[in-house]
Amino acid sequence: MTSNVLIIGGGIIGLAVAIELKLRGAQVTLVSRNFQTAATHAAAGMLAPSAEKISHTAMQELCQRSLSSYANWTHKLETFTGLNTGYWSCGILTPVFQERGETTPPNLPSSSPSYWLERETIHQYQPGLGEEAIGGWWYPEDAQVDNRALAQALLAAAQSLGVEIKEGVAVEGIQQQQRRVVGVHTNAGIIQAEQYVLATGAWSNAIFPLPVRPRKGQMLSVRVPKNEPDLPLTRVLFGEEVYIVPRRDGRIIIGATSEDVGFTPNNTPAGIQSLLQKAIRLYPQIQHYPIEELWWGFRPATPDELPILGTSACENLTFAVGHHRNGILLAPITATLIADLILEQKSDPLLSHFHYSRFHTKSSTPSMLTLPTPYSLPPTPSLQDTPLQIAGKTFNSRLMTGTGKYRSIEEMQQSVVASDCQIVTVAVRRVQTNAPGHEGLAEALDWSKIWMLPNTAGCKTAEEAIRVARLGREMAKLLGQEDNNFVKLEVIPDAKYLLPDPIGTLQAAEQLVKEGFAVLPYINADPILAQRLEEVGCATVMPLASPIGSGQGLKTTANIQIIIENANVPVVVDAGIGTPSEASQAMEMGADALLINSAIALSQNPPAMARAMNLAAVAGRLAYLAGRMPLKNYASASSPLTGRID
Repeated sequence: MTSNVLIIGGGIIGLAVAIELKLRGAQVTLVSRNFQTAATHAAAGMLAPSAEKISHTAMQELCQRSLSSYANWTHKLETFTGLNTGYWSCGILTPVFQERGETTPPNLPSSSPSYWLERETIHQYQPGLGEEAIGGWWYPEDAQVDNRALAQALLAAAQSLGVEIKEGVAVEGIQQQQRRVVGVHTNAGIIQAEQYVLATGAWSNAIFPLPVRPRKGQMLSVRVPKNEPDLPLTRVLFGEEVYIVPRRDGRIIIGATSEDVGFTPNNTPAGIQSLLQKAIRLYPQIQHYPIEELWWGFRPATPDELPILGTSACENLTFAVGHHRNGILLAPITATLIADLILEQKSDPLLSHFHYSRFHTKSSTPSMLTLPTPYSLPPTPSLQDTPLQIAGKTFNSRLMTGTGKYRSIEEMQQSVVASDCQIVTVAVRRVQTNAPGHEGLAEALDWSKIWMLPNTAGCKTAEEAIRVARLGREMAKLLGQEDNNFVKLEVIPDAKYLLPDPIGTLQAAEQLVKEGFAVLPYINADPILAQRLEEVGCATVMPLASPIGSGQGLKTTANIQIIIENANVPVVVDAGIGTPSEASQAMEMGADALLINSAIALSQNPPAMARAMNLAAVAGRLAYLAGRMPLKNYASASSPLTGRID
C-alpha cells in the first residue's frame, strides 16, 4: 500500500517513523525546524527500562519490547549506512548509598534479570565507586547507544531511502476540516498530505493542544586522559538524580538535571555544580578528568510522564509525542506501532494505554449551587426577541464569561454555572502552558454544554495571534467541538494599559477570515475600525467599555452607541464593566451581548456576582426591547388630571 505521509518533527522519533514507513513502501516527507535542537542530540543514550524502575505495566512492556529489538535495529542501520551507532550492551549498575538501603528487588517484569550485589562484590565489579556505596543493583540487559551517532545514521538512512527531508521548515499550525487534516501552515507555505504524523517533541503543544511541556536537562561530558591504558568505566552508573555514561571513545557523559523552566536556554552554574557533586560522590575519580563539553536540551514531558501514541481526533493525524526520558529507547517500537497503524490499520493493544484521551477526564462542573432561586421574569408576549446569532450559531444567553483570575478552579466552575452563560472564553496560551490557575482547565467544564471561545490573549503581533488562533481551533476540536471555528482575536502589544493594536487586529482578522475562522475581534471603541472589521468578514465586533480589568465601567458610551447603530453583526461589549448596573446599561443601549470576566472573578462572591450579571443582562435586554420613556426638560405628572376631586 502506498501512502503519502508527512512527518512533522526531525528528532529520533520522526526519523525512525519516516524510515519504517518508507521501508514499507510509503511516500514520506519529513519537515524539521532544526535537527540540532531535537532532544535526540541532548540525550545520553541510555537504554534503561530496568534501571529506570518503571512501575507502569504497559510502559514496562513497551520499553522492554523496544529494547529487545534494539540490537537488530541498530545493526540494520549500521549495515545500510556504514555508520556506527555506538550501540553497546554494557549493562547498568545502580549503586545504593547507606541512607537509602534498598535491597528489595524493584518491580520489574520477570523477563528482566536483576541482581543485588553486596558491598564487596559491587566494588570489585566496578572499581572506583564512592565509598558510601553499600551495594547496588546490576541490570545486565540494559544498554546504551551513542545518541548523536544514532541521529546521524537515521538521517543518512532516511536520505538514502528517498525520504524527502525539508529542514528549516517551521510548522505554525494545522488546518483541518470535518475531522481531517487538510494541510499544515509553515513558514514555507501550506504543505499537504494524505496522512500526518506529529512527532515534534517538547514543541508539540505549540502546534497542537496536547499536554506536552519542555523539561530542561543540563548535561556535560568529561574526557578520560589518554595516559590511562584502559577505560576506567565499562558500565553505565545510574545514581540518585545523576547518571554516568561511558563511551568507548573515552568520553564520559554526565546527566541530567530535570527543570520545569519552559524553554529557558543555557547551562547554569547551579545545574552543572549539582551534577558534578552527585557524579563525584558516585564515582570520585571523575573529578580529575577534564571537562570537554556542556550542553542542555528539552525533554517532552506529559503530566503522567508517558508518551502520547496513536490516533487523534482527526482521522488522518497520528500522534508520536511526549516520550520524556525514553525517546531514544522507544524509537524502534514507536516506529513499528505507528507504521502498523497508518499502513495496515493495525492497532496494537498497547496503544490504548498511551492514547491522548486519557487526559480528558469527565467534567467536574458542579450541577447545583447554593444560591437563592433566581427571580423569574414574567412572560412578555408583546415583546418579540430573537436569540443571539453569531456565525450561524444560536445562543439563548447574551452573557459570555471568562475563566481567568479566579481564586480556584472550583470557584470558576460555580460562577460559570451561576451565570447561565453558553459561551466561555479560554486563553489558549495559558491553557497551553498550564499557567497558574489554568491547570486542568480544559477538563474543568462540560464542553458538551458550553461553547468554547478560544482567545489569543498574550499575543503582541498579528503573526502570533494567527498562530495561537490555529492552536485554539485544534484545542476546541480535541474537546469534542468539531465544528468550532470561533476565535476571540486579541492583539495587544501595550503591557501597561492593555489597549488593542488596531492595525495588527485588522491584519490578523483578514487572514483568519480567509482561513475559515469566525473572528470575534476585541477592539477599542472605534466606529471606523469596527466597520472595517465587519467588511473583512468578522462575525462580531467587541468594543471595550474601558481598559481590561479596570472596572471603570462605560467610559466609551458615545462611540459604542455609534458602533451599535451602524453594525450589521452582533456588538459585544467587552472589558471594563465592573457592576451589574453597568452591564444592564450596556444592554439598554442595544448591545447584543456582554463578555464579563474580571468583575465576576475578582468580586468577594464570584458565583453570586455571576448570577447578578446574568440578571442584569436579561433586564437590560428587556428594557432595550421595551423602549425607555422619552426624556423631557420639565415635569409631567403621572396621575390623571381629569376626574379629580376639588
